[in-house]
Amino acid sequence: MWFAFALLTTLAWGGADLFYKKGTDSNDKYSHLKIVVMVGLVMGIHATAYMLFKGLTFDPIDLVKYLPVSAFYILSMAIGYIGLRYIELSIASPVQNSSGAITAILLFIFFPRELGVIHIVGVVVISLGVIGLAVLEKRAETEALKARNVQIDKKYQIGFLAITFPILYCILDGLGTFADGIYLDELQLISEDAALIAYEYTFLICAVVSFVFLKGVKKVSFNIFNERNKGCAAILETAGQFFYVFAMAKNAIIAAPLIASYSIVSVILSRIFLKEKLSRLHYAVIVIVMVGIALLGLADEM
Repeated sequence: MWFAFALLTTLAWGGADLFYKKGTDSNDKYSHLKIVVMVGLVMGIHATAYMLFKGLTFDPIDLVKYLPVSAFYILSMAIGYIGLRYIELSIASPVQNSSGAITAILLFIFFPRELGVIHIVGVVVISLGVIGLAVLEKRAETEALKARNVQIDKKYQIGFLAITFPILYCILDGLGTFADGIYLDELQLISEDAALIAYEYTFLICAVVSFVFLKGVKKVSFNIFNERNKGCAAILETAGQFFYVFAMAKNAIIAAPLIASYSIVSVILSRIFLKEKLSRLHYAVIVIVMVGIALLGLADEM
């Protein structure tokens, strides 16, 4: 079942990425906090509904126990949301999209296990495909800017922003996923249900703090009912998180790089709904990643 959960996570987060792109205003310096509010609100609602539906009780100690994992994830996501304002500098970076491969390597180093040849080939193919896609995205973004005669200050192309956002995201997200693999799969320090609820309530707390800051301190105009794209992104993000926890609990070392390929889904959806053009190389990379996913699916059935 881990493979099905990982695929569902990939599809959900790929869809979320599409709405993140649609709902981000590059001129709004508080857009990342608005996204945090929307995601945290939806996650808080989901956590409460999930507890009531399954008849679970929330133990606050779980929130503290899972806090290291939650902190890595939420901080990396907030940095990613900031990076959406500089998409040509961060989101398309090969560095940022390599966190899944880094997680798999860390888990293999600290918790070695015997992997089949098909598993290894599948992980390598997916990881190389994701990095290749990121390179193509970066190249396409640069060419588009040149075609519009948009000049980007060199200090931002190769300077602080260009390097910091993808590296920070990659490190924090990779460490978060690595910690999740330890908590849920390797050492089983917390149950899947407890981890899901703890993470979503932690995100809700961050959402409340962000909302108070926006409305109470900065007096920013912000109506959650007018944020449809951010709301859709939040719903898909939460759906992906639900499936993600169960995928990581069963086979973290393989699930992590597979889920990292959600950027492929984002590219395909952008082609369909945003009418973004794809080159032959884009399609070739997409096919390569799909082959890698098929290999992991085949290995799961063997």
